[in-house]
Amino acid sequence: MTEAELYTVYKGLYVPNLVHSQQSLKYYEDFSFRSDDILIVTFPKSGTTWMQEIVPLIVSGGDPSSVETIPNWDRVPWLEEHRACILNLEQRPSPRMFSTHFHYNMMPPSFFEAKPKVIYVMRNPKDVFTSSFHYYGMASFMVNPGPQSEFLHKFLEGKVMFGSWFDHVKGWLNAEDKEHIMYISYEEMIMDLKDSVARMAQFLDKSLDAEVIEKIAERCLFKNMKQNKMSNFSTAPREFMDQTKSEFLRKGIVGDWKKQLTVAEAEYFDAVYKDKMKDVKYKFVWD
Repeated sequence: MTEAELYTVYKGLYVPNLVHSQQSLKYYEDFSFRSDDILIVTFPKSGTTWMQEIVPLIVSGGDPSSVETIPNWDRVPWLEEHRACILNLEQRPSPRMFSTHFHYNMMPPSFFEAKPKVIYVMRNPKDVFTSSFHYYGMASFMVNPGPQSEFLHKFLEGKVMFGSWFDHVKGWLNAEDKEHIMYISYEEMIMDLKDSVARMAQFLDKSLDAEVIEKIAERCLFKNMKQNKMSNFSTAPREFMDQTKSEFLRKGIVGDWKKQLTVAEAEYFDAVYKDKMKDVKYKFVWD
């Protein structure tokens, strides 16, 4: 099926019809943030599911009950998706935890007034591309990626779900009021998850002892999180995601793009990246 059949164009971006109704997009626009809300922001395939596991464990002081009993899409729901409308989020006690894939300039008015805490996760776009290529091939609500070279051009031109990776990252890096935003990369979390958990806990004003931090980090290692039925999307209907084609939680590694992209494709990707990111001062781990 085509983009026109599967996606809605919302503020210039493709969003999948199946989980983004007109009602949910309106709900998102009118959503009232609280100053003590916690918002996980990512471009798709940058570590969202991982963060939906880590943040609740930090907030609960290491108590695993929520991550063992509540699916991640209800535990830390996407505010722009249809389920947000039916979860009575207004009734949830603070601190509430949410996710979004939206760009900074698409945040609702209350976000800029309340200034909730934001954890913004970035990932090497070549690995984002690689993960996306496999994901688009197994999710029925996404346009089939087609040949890799064709999908590469779509990805680099922002003609994919949630638009341009470059615009997303640059928009959030240029956000105002950065004191309520923590920037972290997927690669940093892979390199030292314990340190990453400790830094997130500090940012969220949660005083956790070393033993609790270690337990959270151990539980959230990719190989362990992958076994959690509340996080690995194994309970999602097969007509929604066919994990016989590709697992939702596939590898969770850094540098998988080296096995995916040809030399010519990697060089082309680098040239586009260099041009698009030339004015960005932020020092990325992968640069």
